[in-house]
Amino acid sequence: MSVSILGVRHHGPGSARAVRAELERLRPDLILIEGPPEADALVALAPELEPPVALLAHVPGKASSAAFWPFAGFSPEWQAILYGTTAGIPVRFCDLPASHSLAEPEPEVVPEPAPGPEPAPDADPEGLRVDPIGALARAAGYDDPERWWEDVVEHRGDTPFEVIAEAMAAVREGHEPGEREARREAYMRKTLRTAIRQGHDRIAVICGAWHVPALTAPLPPAKADDALLRGLPKVKAQLTWVPWTYGRLASWSGYGAGISSPGWYHHLFTAPDRPVERWLAEAAAVLREEGLPVSSAHVIESVRLAHSLATLRGRPLAGLGEVTEAARAVLCEGDDLAVELIQRRMVVGDRLGHVSDGTPMVPLQRDLREQQRRLKLKPEALDREFGLDLRKPLDLDRSRLLHRLRLLGVEWGVLGQARGKGTFRETWTLQWRPEFDLALVEAAALGITVASAAAQRARDLASAESVTLADLTGLVERCLLADLPEALPEVLAALSAKAALDTDVTHLMAALPAMVRAHRYGDVRGTSAEGLAVIVRSMLDRICVGLPVAVTGLDDEAAAALLSGVDAVHTAVALMSEEPTGPSPEAPQEEAAGQETAAPVVRQASPRSRWLVTLRGVSDRPDLHGLIEGRLTRILLDAGELDDADARMSRAMSRGHAPTRAASWIEGFLGGGGLLLVHDPRLLGLVDTWLTGLDGEQFIDVLPLLRRTFGGFAAPERRAIGERVRSAERAERVGEQDVDEQRAEPAARTVLAILGRARIDGRDHG
Repeated sequence: MSVSILGVRHHGPGSARAVRAELERLRPDLILIEGPPEADALVALAPELEPPVALLAHVPGKASSAAFWPFAGFSPEWQAILYGTTAGIPVRFCDLPASHSLAEPEPEVVPEPAPGPEPAPDADPEGLRVDPIGALARAAGYDDPERWWEDVVEHRGDTPFEVIAEAMAAVREGHEPGEREARREAYMRKTLRTAIRQGHDRIAVICGAWHVPALTAPLPPAKADDALLRGLPKVKAQLTWVPWTYGRLASWSGYGAGISSPGWYHHLFTAPDRPVERWLAEAAAVLREEGLPVSSAHVIESVRLAHSLATLRGRPLAGLGEVTEAARAVLCEGDDLAVELIQRRMVVGDRLGHVSDGTPMVPLQRDLREQQRRLKLKPEALDREFGLDLRKPLDLDRSRLLHRLRLLGVEWGVLGQARGKGTFRETWTLQWRPEFDLALVEAAALGITVASAAAQRARDLASAESVTLADLTGLVERCLLADLPEALPEVLAALSAKAALDTDVTHLMAALPAMVRAHRYGDVRGTSAEGLAVIVRSMLDRICVGLPVAVTGLDDEAAAALLSGVDAVHTAVALMSEEPTGPSPEAPQEEAAGQETAAPVVRQASPRSRWLVTLRGVSDRPDLHGLIEGRLTRILLDAGELDDADARMSRAMSRGHAPTRAASWIEGFLGGGGLLLVHDPRLLGLVDTWLTGLDGEQFIDVLPLLRRTFGGFAAPERRAIGERVRSAERAERVGEQDVDEQRAEPAARTVLAILGRARIDGRDHG
């Protein structure tokens, strides 16, 4: 009976090749791999998967209890799994079960940091954290652990497993493992003892190099390990395979046992022959795709430079540092942006794994996969922009799917600013992330399809006790965008009840724009939204009734907040239908002479008319804040409802008002843009006269308000206003100059002679 402990660095291409070669030499009858034993049944699916992939362990109903065990094609564990499944050798996982690790207090919703030779992610907070790779690198005179590992392991033809085991034993001397790490190693030994009792003669164990001394004979007594494992908390965990990305595999993405350059390691594993030449040739191709001129001569010279740097530094092969410096100096010609492109595309990489249809999935995941195929939306790790035309059935279905997923917390698509005008266009940026699978698993209880789950989520949100009026109006809009007619009645009912009880007009003003957009977008998308128009009209009526009270006694901050609400409602009203509807008590009722009284056909004023009448009534009040009064005057002027705007401005800037109030009035009035001053000289003159009439102290008081007002104008507007003021000053200076009649007389007589008969020098000229 023999037990071979192969200590590796997780995600190391050199270790992966060495493990594969060692397994072919040993021909074991059992392979044990560091990982959760609940995943033993999933090992058989490995040949059908396309790495990078990860084992996902989760506790049903608890989104906070989840962990990932990622594998890349160059991971030693993955190569061991492929070898075992191909050769018909049993493969088992030997780490602490996920049912125990997920039951620990305050689990993190981050990839499980267990795998890796570095004990730092393995150690408990109370345990001593040691970086074995860093310690060995320092002992060898290296300041970079990554470079040391590459020189000693990755760039060698074989991995010296015995030497690594001895080195790790030396590093572990005097360092007691933390509680969690001790339990993990105890379970590994327990699994090994069980395999020996079952009669396996040749056992191969693939684990992080840090654990090798703990698994090497002689093993401690079984009773000690049983005592460590006794009474551990336990939960019901479910496991499956999910796609992973190289971006998430990178150490900077939060994965504790990750690596900083997965794309580089993938290249080393797949291109063992002339890796430097192939890497720099691929980098040149990436730069050419972006339109940068890179020739074959650039590639040749960069290869020479990389090898020269490796020789000068005493390295067996040019590493990532050398090829990056060569690419920067030759291919990129010192351009940091081009180097960053190579870093993003190649050093980290954009590879996204794939799992087969036979992989265990919840129905929600399968439904999404089918829709992705039908709608031709392929999950990708890199950002990809999609422009959708909602008049096309395919694009409309795509939009609905993305909006439904957003309701489920799956932000696969980020909605951007659509190009062009119209509500029939959308622009999305799509990027798939591995944690979306966890979100889908957690949402599986809501429904078996994306549509049914999104509808149930909308119902749950609408019935929540803490939901606000703004939340409900936004939810209505999201339901219409996602085409969820089965959820809309309940959401509208909740909205109607909430709006009826909410007496704060600012809440209604904040909620109305989303409702109007929802109604309009629903019409564009062909989505039925019965009852929505009635709620919108009711909310507008209540705003019109409550606004006169809401504008009383406001300070500067409250006035600015209310002003934003007025602007939002004014914009929303412009989107509403102009057709008058409903009964109106003001409508005239006429009777036909000599006939019975006919039923009156009375109509309510249009939303725009109702809103403008309200603003006109409020604008005449003397107790308004200057900011509010100025903006209402501007709105009514632009709408053609005022013909005395100059008189109102003159009153607002009279000496009877404080300069700060006059400045606030100007800020509100000009908030809609400064072109009005360009086209109306009288209004410009009023502002100019008021401003030049301020003394020094008053000017300093109003300067911040004026700078904020005029600073919001576009540069051409400010330039045009300045030209108008300069022209007016020039004309004023000309008009103020005294005229010398004696000097002007010859010119005047000449002009008269040109225009007709005149007497010059006492003689008639015709």
